[in-house]
Amino acid sequence: MTAEPPEEPEPQPVLNPLTTAAIFLVLAVDEGGEDQVRDLLADLQGLRRAYGFGAPDGALSCVASVGSDVWGRLFDGPRPAELHPFQELEGPRHRAVSTPGDLLLHLRATRQDLVFGLAAEIMDRLRGAVTVVDEVQGFKYLDVRDLMGFVDGTENPQGPAAAAAVLVGGEDPDFAGGSYVVVQKYLHDLQAWNALPVEAQEKVIGRRKLTNVELDEPASHVALNTVTGPDGEERQILRDNMPFGSPGHDEFGTYFIGYARTPEVTEQMLRNMFLGTSAAPHDRILDFSTAVTGTLFFAPSADFLDDLPDPPRTAPAERPVPAVPRTRTDQPAAGSADGSLGIGDLNRSIAK
Repeated sequence: MTAEPPEEPEPQPVLNPLTTAAIFLVLAVDEGGEDQVRDLLADLQGLRRAYGFGAPDGALSCVASVGSDVWGRLFDGPRPAELHPFQELEGPRHRAVSTPGDLLLHLRATRQDLVFGLAAEIMDRLRGAVTVVDEVQGFKYLDVRDLMGFVDGTENPQGPAAAAAVLVGGEDPDFAGGSYVVVQKYLHDLQAWNALPVEAQEKVIGRRKLTNVELDEPASHVALNTVTGPDGEERQILRDNMPFGSPGHDEFGTYFIGYARTPEVTEQMLRNMFLGTSAAPHDRILDFSTAVTGTLFFAPSADFLDDLPDPPRTAPAERPVPAVPRTRTDQPAAGSADGSLGIGDLNRSIAK
């Protein structure tokens, strides 16, 4: 009798379609808050189901991801093979900063009230166990455009190709069904951007602004974010970027979030953007968009959350608090005495 193949682990809803509303919460786990965080992770999918039961058309979801520094404080046993702190990049003109973060909660729905309510419930459950590092409320803008006016997420893989690009498989069987997540918060200088002629903007992005048709521009943002493998095949990630902003405070931005089977693909894209290639010294979009955060996480499978590994057998040794890098010399440091990034206080009109 032929044995049945083992069932594939159920992923968290990383492959869900784009939505019209989102909240991104980056949290630091306080010393002594580990058990409370574990309880929340174990209850998270049930909590989401309960909260969204009355709005079945709301497509409410929540993906929880864990950072490198806190993994060993929460779980005993092995860790994801490629989980590491975000690698800061210092280019000739622009910098991809690395900023703190132990937990990432990515909430999505077709209604803002649903993500708001679930986020409030989650934070109530985590009261006293975590410190909020960053919170961003994103929204759909026009016909899936960013605040710079271009369609975002055009090249996202779909169907089986999306699963193959995003979900860990047999290369790391203990964490199959999981996904690596990179997040960056970008602030845009829209006054300078909008002063460019549309044709110049299109050359920077690599697409027509009106029709979204791709252009043959080797030094464009699109070209620099095209990563190929050894056989010439394109290596993809799944982006769920969202615009955010506060017009009254002259703040306009894009929250970049990229899910991938391996962080190497996203990291290569960022190296192309910030360090340049033979085609361009850097991505020209960075002349108008400044990254003020950068963190890498791992989103384990839903099965992993339903049956968490045991907690660490012994208390971890006290770890030095990593220094928080500065973003630019003309901006405040990406850290403050209360443990937050102080992102809400950043200069909204970024000097160039």
